[in-house]
Amino acid sequence: MIAVSLAFYACGQWQGIFCLLLSALVSYAAGFFMGRVRARKALLTLTLAFHLLLLGAFKYLDFFTGTLNRLWGLELPAAGLLLPLGISFFTFKSMSYVIDVFRDERAAARRFSDLLLYVAFFPQVVSGPIARFGQFSEGLESPRPDAPRTARALRRFTVGFAKKAVISEMAATVVNSAFALGTGLDWRMAWLGAAAYTLQIYFDFSGYSDMAIGLGTLFGFETPENFNYPYTSSSITEFWRRWHLSLSFWFRDYLYIPLGGGRRGTPRKCLNKAVVFLLCGLWHGASWTFVLWGAWHGLLSAVESALPLKRLQENPLARFLGHVYTLLAVCVGFVVFRAASVSEAAVVLRAMFTGFALSPASTLALERISPAVWCALAAGAAGSLPVGPWLKKRLSGGVWTVLSFAGAAALFALCLLAAAGSSFQPFIYAQF
Repeated sequence: MIAVSLAFYACGQWQGIFCLLLSALVSYAAGFFMGRVRARKALLTLTLAFHLLLLGAFKYLDFFTGTLNRLWGLELPAAGLLLPLGISFFTFKSMSYVIDVFRDERAAARRFSDLLLYVAFFPQVVSGPIARFGQFSEGLESPRPDAPRTARALRRFTVGFAKKAVISEMAATVVNSAFALGTGLDWRMAWLGAAAYTLQIYFDFSGYSDMAIGLGTLFGFETPENFNYPYTSSSITEFWRRWHLSLSFWFRDYLYIPLGGGRRGTPRKCLNKAVVFLLCGLWHGASWTFVLWGAWHGLLSAVESALPLKRLQENPLARFLGHVYTLLAVCVGFVVFRAASVSEAAVVLRAMFTGFALSPASTLALERISPAVWCALAAGAAGSLPVGPWLKKRLSGGVWTVLSFAGAAALFALCLLAAAGSSFQPFIYAQF
């Protein structure tokens, strides 16, 4: 499994293997000595500093250098370092391992090979989910999955494959068209492009997560769930309890709670949330668009912390309005997230809220959207709701099993057709 995982990683980017191996080795050494030295806190601090410096050097050095050059008129040269594939994910996994061992020495890996497999495990190494070593290590001793579990894993993989190859890729054509219009963008294509991107990123990333969960199960490893129908949320706070769960839990357990969480009053709670979301945005990429996206969610989450949300959501009308507000806030945030620059985000947002003069370019773009794309968008809108669990509750076990596996077989055939008829499009979160 280690050989397969390293070979898989090398197919994507062989140059990054050194950073991955170094990250795993340093973490294993820190875990090994954690119970053998007195200065445990100093060892933890040094190890975390190493990981953050490694991440900062490859991912943020040129960003900060460029920012200093613009602010102070300097001419500092860019380092131009190649960003290792999945560095944000395997760095956070390595850091979580060291922190967990610091909290409980029994959590340490018995062998370096165990930790290396955890860090490099091929279904998770590119885009997560960010599993914890304690959960992953259970699979090292567990027996191979039986036939029913294998069948469910293949079904889960196929659903994720369909999310990516069909819905996400179809939605991407609308998104790319909208963001390429520039000044020719009016409110119709601006809103359609923004809505399509909320579907594209959800089905791209949740599709990857489903595929990772399915593949992990095939080899006897439990992978944490990463999504729980986030677009059904009625607040930004609830949205982050449903979106990218492994990252949300990571920031909660290793940053938000150590900062004090909500134990020191509402003002401190709001500040802690703002800091966490700002860093969460920066984690996604070295760009001001990601920083602004994180600040936007941090601001909304902090404001919600000062409101009696539980009491408000007991009112059906308030909960409905909360759904509308959350979808609008998420949609606006994702425009900034998707844009290549702050100025491009401003163009799209301006068109969304002020572009009421119909543009011939937008009209032509709308006319070029094929019926298949409209069907994919409709399927995406329906699939973002808990339709599957609803059907499962209302059908008997045997009927649901037959229908779900037959549907998975049909989806797999559709995925092959879609993949054969299009060029390769990398997963969105692979860039992080």
